[in-house]
Amino acid sequence: MLEPTLQIGPDTGAVRLRRTAAGIAAPQTLPDLLLIERARAGERPAIEALIRRYSSRLFRVAHSVLLDPPRAEAAVLEAFLAAFGDLSRYEPTGKFAAWLTRLAYTQARAQRASPRGMSMLRSIEESAGESAPGADTVREQQVLEQSIAALPEVFRTVYVLRMVEGISGIETAASLGLHETTVRTRLFRAHRRLPPEMVQRLRAAPGLLGLPAECAERIARGVLARLGHGSMLTISASPP
Repeated sequence: MLEPTLQIGPDTGAVRLRRTAAGIAAPQTLPDLLLIERARAGERPAIEALIRRYSSRLFRVAHSVLLDPPRAEAAVLEAFLAAFGDLSRYEPTGKFAAWLTRLAYTQARAQRASPRGMSMLRSIEESAGESAPGADTVREQQVLEQSIAALPEVFRTVYVLRMVEGISGIETAASLGLHETTVRTRLFRAHRRLPPEMVQRLRAAPGLLGLPAECAERIARGVLARLGHGSMLTISASPP
């Protein structure tokens, strides 16, 4: 007896695979716009994927304002809550990463008035003077981060986004609410304040002002816990 012939129509095979690929792909591999669409529907894996994708950048910009890692971490958490609590405020015409960065920058500046803002600079100076054996790499990173912390804030934040995070001048301008010409001017002045030898050392150093893994986990868990299971909360926050 002959086996029945399997007919492959236009809606099967490769076409069907393409249609379902986005549905089965790991969230962390999906583009921002698709994750945002799912986040608006309250899908926690999509929200978590976006948090993990941008936590490091948001931490760096908050750190550049506050010079205090715990307060920078808190600012990042609040920025994510403001973002995912009301994603309707995000307009797809702008880059999502820049919108998030602007929220973190705004949160950090709101916290800046506290006198604790210079505690990180003092702690960097103190730790850079320590001479623990076998810690040359750590000491070098501390010295480099101290040189960044010593820059005035208006130059420091631009320097961190352009040279440490490595984003474009256009995106830096959108993230900070500045004109691109202002970004170029501030970056130039930041370089002028650093010795040429220090500029070269900074350019060659990876991972400066990085977000520790345990902090990234706390941020992701904290945001998801406060948003609530399976639903989105509308959090009142002024748009950047």
